[in-house]
Amino acid sequence: MMNGKAAVPGAQVVGRVGRLLRLVGSNPSGASTTWLAREAGLTRPTAHRLLTSLAAEGLLDTDARSGDWVLGTELYLLGSIAASRFSFEELARPSLRRLAEASGESAFYSIRQGSETVCLLREEGSFPIRSFVLREGVRFPLGVASAGLAMMAFLPAREQESYLSRWTEHAGEFAAGHTESTVRQELEQTRLRGYSVNPGLVLEGSYGMGAAVFDGNRNPVGAVSFTGIEPRFRADRRGLLGKLLMEEAHRISNKLTNSGT
Repeated sequence: MMNGKAAVPGAQVVGRVGRLLRLVGSNPSGASTTWLAREAGLTRPTAHRLLTSLAAEGLLDTDARSGDWVLGTELYLLGSIAASRFSFEELARPSLRRLAEASGESAFYSIRQGSETVCLLREEGSFPIRSFVLREGVRFPLGVASAGLAMMAFLPAREQESYLSRWTEHAGEFAAGHTESTVRQELEQTRLRGYSVNPGLVLEGSYGMGAAVFDGNRNPVGAVSFTGIEPRFRADRRGLLGKLLMEEAHRISNKLTNSGT
């Protein structure tokens, strides 16, 4: 018994498999068994056994040149089927195009997945120098990076505190740049402004701004964001960028509300 409930048989294995799939997905060029084992907190033999089993089911494959693990064709097929249940392209792509065109910056749409945020869509702007911190499939702990800050800022205070009270554990490798005191300050500023600003906390010199998207119950479920180099996000331009983000976040929120999602 654990916490008054019987442990679910196989739940630990499912959790490990899910973690491995997410880790491989976050490295499109491929990930080694050793790296995956370390990041997933597994022994190398255990990781290799699970990875081999996933490959046998078509969920993973190996790169012909490097031998690293990559996502398999079965996941593509499953993803195509799952995509029919969601309308993120229809929901957010028009807003991202307007944002990229109006600003010249790269625009993104991310959603909340439990205690993380994951980037789903990207639209490149016309400005030739770009930041590569964010791309489709990249995950951050909630409260890390501009989209995560924007969403976390509008969660109920009790839920925010549940993350902040164990911040170092929650933020993991990002805790050094995103200290608890810094995040608390940024969350407060986000609530006051209506949009978040991440001043190079993920990667020095790479700035981000985000605005939360809300469902019909006023829960923050997503965010539109910009990323780019620091000179493009100077204080005298942030007001304009923030206004653009909030306008498009509002449009997407209205779509969610009207669709009943």
